[in-house]
Amino acid sequence: MIVVTGAAGFIASALVTRLNAANFNEIVVVDNFTNERKLLNLSGKHLQQYVDREEFFPWLDEHHADVEFIFHLGARTDTTETNRDLLNILNLEYSKQMWQACCQYQLPMVYASSAATYGSGTLGYSDDDALLPLLRPLNPYGDSKNDFDNWAVQQPEKPFFWAGLKFFNVYGPNEYHKGRMASVILHAFRQITETGSMTLFRSHNPDYADGEQQRDFVYVKDVVDVCMFLMQTRRHSGIYNLGTGEARTFLDLTLSTFAALDRPADIHFRDTPEDIRDTYQYFTQADMSKLRGIGYERPFTRLEDGINDYVRQYLVPGAYY
Repeated sequence: MIVVTGAAGFIASALVTRLNAANFNEIVVVDNFTNERKLLNLSGKHLQQYVDREEFFPWLDEHHADVEFIFHLGARTDTTETNRDLLNILNLEYSKQMWQACCQYQLPMVYASSAATYGSGTLGYSDDDALLPLLRPLNPYGDSKNDFDNWAVQQPEKPFFWAGLKFFNVYGPNEYHKGRMASVILHAFRQITETGSMTLFRSHNPDYADGEQQRDFVYVKDVVDVCMFLMQTRRHSGIYNLGTGEARTFLDLTLSTFAALDRPADIHFRDTPEDIRDTYQYFTQADMSKLRGIGYERPFTRLEDGINDYVRQYLVPGAYY
């Protein structure tokens, strides 16, 4: 059996789809399963069992001999969350318990970290372990992810294989439930289909023109391909960036969304909300040399191609991945 936590969420449900495509059908999905809209992400999947996240560790104590691999992707992912106690419970302590269980039962694991750990990016975007204690995230969510990364690399006892993945700006099908935290592509699609135009955040940094803010946007199908690679190789434990290695502008993204919809571009700007303005990142770009260095050779999807696939194959028909 393969365990996937946070399984009804965006990236994890895409991973379940990819596992099924590779004929892995004995999948144990772990989540709180209270969000009915998220549950649509698992509709039609070949699954072994649903386990509530509060019941998972007793379940694992009983069934660990049958578990082959754990993907721990469950987390509180709202970057505007200010409840540090909640983030500490869900993102730090639960992950510590997962790590310790994998050590106890000799289970390999991949877990979700985040590019939010890099903060303003003043130290760059290298996934070198030596930089981990120097990173200063810009929000409590990033702190929770960075705290676990630092804790993990310092542990004298580790799973025989483990990998933490610093997800950059992931987009793609099955993020319909994410609200404000959904990718800009989904917001653009909705605005364009409803109004014929798209409004982006204005730049409040003199080094960047409006719409020229840059992110490393990575298609969720590429993300799950990397997860599969790590499960299949099980070598070279460590923390890895997971982006494309190429920063693109929000104008690039928006123009590609208009093109995928066969509509003329009509773009406007508004001030960045004050609650995120001071912590807004103007540039992110993953250094992908570490993952490439362990043998991952597949190319990452060009932004234009990923948006075209996402919009035409999923957003327009309202399909799930």
